[in-house]
Amino acid sequence: MNFAISTDKTPAGDQPKAIKALVEGIRAGQKHQTLLGVTGSGKTFTIANVIQQIQKPTLVIAHNKTLAAQLAQEYRDFFPNNAVHYFVSYYDYYQPEAYMSSSDTYIEKEAQINEEIDRLRHASTQALLTREDVIIVASVSCIYGLGSPEQYRKKLLEVRVGDSTTRTEMVRILVDIQFERTNADLKPATFRAVGNTIEIMPTNERAVYRLNFQGGRISNIIKIDEITREIVAELDVFFLFPAKHFVTPEEERLLAVKDIQDELKAQLKKFKKEGKLLESERLKRRTMQDLALIKEVGYCNGIENYSRHFDRRQPGEAPYTLLSYFPHKKDGSPDFLTIIDESHVTVPQLNGMYAGDRSRKDNLVEFGFRLPSAVDNRPLMYKEIDERLGQRVYTTATPGKYELSKLKESGQKAIEQVIRPTGLIDPEIEVRPIIEDANYSGQIKDFIKEAEKVITGGARVLVTTLTKRMAEDLAEFLDEKSIKTKYIHSDVDTIERIEILNNFRKGEFDCLVGVNLLREGLDLPEVELVAILDADKTGFLRSETALIQTIGRAARNVKGRVILYADQTTDALQYAIEETTKRRNKQLAYNKKHGITPKSIVKEIRSIADQMRSEHRETVDTLLKVDMELYRKNPKKTIKEKKRQMEEAVAILDFETAAILRDEIKYFTSLG
Repeated sequence: MNFAISTDKTPAGDQPKAIKALVEGIRAGQKHQTLLGVTGSGKTFTIANVIQQIQKPTLVIAHNKTLAAQLAQEYRDFFPNNAVHYFVSYYDYYQPEAYMSSSDTYIEKEAQINEEIDRLRHASTQALLTREDVIIVASVSCIYGLGSPEQYRKKLLEVRVGDSTTRTEMVRILVDIQFERTNADLKPATFRAVGNTIEIMPTNERAVYRLNFQGGRISNIIKIDEITREIVAELDVFFLFPAKHFVTPEEERLLAVKDIQDELKAQLKKFKKEGKLLESERLKRRTMQDLALIKEVGYCNGIENYSRHFDRRQPGEAPYTLLSYFPHKKDGSPDFLTIIDESHVTVPQLNGMYAGDRSRKDNLVEFGFRLPSAVDNRPLMYKEIDERLGQRVYTTATPGKYELSKLKESGQKAIEQVIRPTGLIDPEIEVRPIIEDANYSGQIKDFIKEAEKVITGGARVLVTTLTKRMAEDLAEFLDEKSIKTKYIHSDVDTIERIEILNNFRKGEFDCLVGVNLLREGLDLPEVELVAILDADKTGFLRSETALIQTIGRAARNVKGRVILYADQTTDALQYAIEETTKRRNKQLAYNKKHGITPKSIVKEIRSIADQMRSEHRETVDTLLKVDMELYRKNPKKTIKEKKRQMEEAVAILDFETAAILRDEIKYFTSLG
C-alpha cells in the first residue's frame, strides 16, 4: 500500500513551506537536511507529509524509549492503514557482562526481557521483509547487533493446507526455528502439540494458529483469538518467521562451531605463551560449555557473542543491525528515509555507543571471559551508521554541532518552522530566586504556591530537578502537601513511564516531577506551568539547549508560562531567555498581521502502551467487573464455581480460559 495520511488536519503556519523545502531537498539528492522546528510547531505532522510525498520506507530514531513510544503512536494515528512499528531494547532491566580487574569482580550478564517489546521487535523486522509501506520508530537499539536478515528470511516457514508433513515432522521444524514447546498457556514463540493438532503463537502477533493433521497432510489451518478462542479465520496458508533473530542453517552452524574451536585454540595458545593459566582455564571451560549447547540445541545464553562466526563476518566487520533489514538499491546503497528526532541529543548518543561497549568487551577478552570475536558483537561506529543511513532529516528546536557542520558543508540553511499552526506563542518567562530570605519563601514553597493556583484552574504542572533522588524526594514532599504528584526518570520501566505520562494527561494526578526525560519531544498540551529548579547550576541539564527544550514544554498551552529559579544569570540562562523572547516576538508579529487568535493544542489522549498492555490482563479485569456482584452475594459459592469452570477448561485443554479463571480466583481469594 502507498503511504496515505488519514486526518482532517491540513498544514498551516510554517508547515507548508517546510514540507515543500524538505521534499525538494530529498528529490534533489540532499543527504542532510535540518528542520529547525520550535516546540509545538508540529514537526511530526510535517514529516508525515514528507513521507506521504516521498513514498519510501522510513526509520525514525529517537533518543529514549518514552519519546519513541509517543512518536510511534503519533505516526500510527497519521498512517492507520500502513505498517508503523516500535523497535526499542527489549530489556526492562539490563546489567551487561563485565569484569573489574581492580577488585577481581566478575559481573554476569543479568537481564529481564519484556516479552511484549520483543514481540514488537519481531513485528518490525517482519514488516520490513514483507512490505514497503513501513515506518519504524526506534531508539538507539537500532544500531546494535541483530541476526542476519538473509538467514532470518531463509528460515521463513510457509505452511499450506495440503502440505505433505506429519505432526512429528512439524514439531521438529518448529524446534529448528527456535520455537519452544509447552503444555501450558501459549505465549509468543511457543507451540503445543495435542492429538492430531499443533497450536502455534507467532513472534509478531497475539493470535493462535491451529494446524490439523490427517493422513500425513495438513488438513486445515485455523486462526483463533488468543483469549476468547473464537475462530477468526480459516486459512489456506500462513507464514511463520523464526522465534529469534539469531538463526543459522545447520551446515553454517557446523562451520561456525569449527571457527569458534579454532579461535579458542589460538587464544589458549596465546594465554599459555603469556603465562595466563587462570584466564586460559576460564576461557576453555566457558567456551566448551557454550559449544556443547550450540551443537545440541542450536542456541546458548550469550550466543550473540559468537555472532561474527555465525554471520560469516571477518574480524572487525560491522554486525547486522535493524538498518540491514531496510531496503537497499542494487548497488547496496540505502533506499529509505531516515528522520533523526531531537537530533541535538540523538546524534551524540549514537556517536557514543561504540566506545563504551568496546572498553567493556576488551576487558572481558583480556581476562579470559570471552573470545576476541566477542568484540564484534557491538553497536555500529558512527562512520558505519553514516554509511548505512540514507537521506536524512534532523528535527530539533536547537541544532547541535553536528547538524550545524552539515549545513555549513552543504551551504544550506536550516528549514525553520517557528510559526505554529495554532498561533501559539512561546511562553512567558519569569526568573525568581532560589534562596529563602526575610521577604521570600524560597524556590520550593514559592513553586507550591504557584502550582496550587494552576491546579485549581484544572491544568497541570511540570517541574524539573537536577537528580533522580531529588525528583523522588520532591514528589513525596508534594504528595504530603496534598498535591497529587508522580515522578519519572530513567530507572522507571519503559511501559510504566509511558503510562505515567498518559495518566498525567488524563488528570489522574496534577504534578509531574522529572530530570532530563521531561525535555525533548514530550507532548503534554495540558501543562500550563513549567518550573525549573536550580536553573543557574552550570551543567548538561542546565545548558542552553536543555533550558530551551524544557521551556518548550509550556509552549503547547495558550496560558503556558515558565518560572526559572536562579540566584545568578548564567550565559546559558541569558541565551535561553533571549532566544525564547526573539521567537515569541516573531510569533506575536505574525499573529497580529494575520489576525490569528492563539489556541491551545487539543490532542486525543492515546498511548502505544494501550496496545502493549496484556490482553489477558484486560480480559481478567473485564470479567471481574461482571462477576463482582456474584462474589459479593456469595463469596464461597462464586470461588467454588470458578474452580469448577477452571478444571473443565483444563480437561478440554483450553489453557487460556483456565488461566483467566485462575487469576479471577486469585483476586477473589485475596479479598478474604
